Amino acid sequence: MTDLSKRSLIKAAALTALASAALIGCGKKEEAAAPAPAPAAAPAPAKPEPLKIAFAYVGPVGDGGWTFAHDNGRKAIEAEFGDKVSTSFVESVPESADAERVIRDMAAQGNKLIFGTTFGYMEPMLKVAPDFKDVKFEHATGYKTAENMRTYDSRTYEGAYMAGVIAGKMTKTNTLGVVGSIPIPEVIRNINSFTLGAQSVNPKVKTRVVWVGDWFNPPKETEAATALINGGADVLMQNTDSSAVLQTAEKMGKRAFGWDSDMTAYGPKAHLGSAVINWGPYYVKAVKDALEGTWTTGGVWWGHKEGAIDMVSVAEDVPADIKAKVDTIKAGLKDGSFHPWTGPIVGQDGKEVLPKGAKADDAFLGGIKFYVKGVEGKVPN
Repeated sequence: MTDLSKRSLIKAAALTALASAALIGCGKKEEAAAPAPAPAAAPAPAKPEPLKIAFAYVGPVGDGGWTFAHDNGRKAIEAEFGDKVSTSFVESVPESADAERVIRDMAAQGNKLIFGTTFGYMEPMLKVAPDFKDVKFEHATGYKTAENMRTYDSRTYEGAYMAGVIAGKMTKTNTLGVVGSIPIPEVIRNINSFTLGAQSVNPKVKTRVVWVGDWFNPPKETEAATALINGGADVLMQNTDSSAVLQTAEKMGKRAFGWDSDMTAYGPKAHLGSAVINWGPYYVKAVKDALEGTWTTGGVWWGHKEGAIDMVSVAEDVPADIKAKVDTIKAGLKDGSFHPWTGPIVGQDGKEVLPKGAKADDAFLGGIKFYVKGVEGKVPN
């Protein structure tokens, strides 16, 4: 074989090798061009911690009245906001230094919204509030506020007035009885409103009061109701927290009202109606304010207009014209055309406290420390 032939064979072999390498390289490029796997999904954002809310109750949850109504409001919060909130409560907290301890402990445990549900918690809450600036404090029925503490209340006098309208028609002795708790303006205002409502349908009515010096004390409430009935009262109302007054009226064959909650079941024969408080609308508003960062200090006072006060379960034997009058009052409260405290109103001493046509403003209502004409006895110091 000539040298030229040898060189040709070598060149051909080299070209074959280069072609094979090129093919292999093309295969690798095709493999490299295959789609890359999808990136892993980003982790979901952490769920915000629920707003911790605590309630201090003056009585037991099962009192059937005041505390029961507040606890229904707490449950309304849970129903409205679900896992955005976490609620707790401490019941039967005395209106004493013990209240400060309980409220302070609630704040220390991380609660950011705390409700104190009785007048006697005002001063203890005022002491705690400055030490927990990041906590919002809400006090029921009081009048003192702080940078991070506001007050809220229900216009219970509207329910008392409607109860009075019914009582004035249903009494046979023209003597009504009220079991009073603590002689603060709120309670005195309710006694007067009950009397004014009764006088609007029966000018002959007079009202007797027995004070028990406590919000929740069923034995004392029973004794007071018994004393009133023995003294001639045949229709009773109370500004205390249990169902004892209604139950006593049931046993003694007289009539009475439920207070704060619907108490029909405690004395169905005696029950004339229940002046109830619905705290749910306000509690939902307060929590919404806290969650949305719109909470501010100040005072809130809601009544029938806002869905906070009502007269419910009126007895079947109450005359139709009286039921219609109560409905008219409700409509007037709703649209602002009716005010239970419209003059002329005369005090127990015969002096005019509100002139004809004048409507009491909130400052007047908040400072009532006198009985209207028709209420017997003296306001305790």
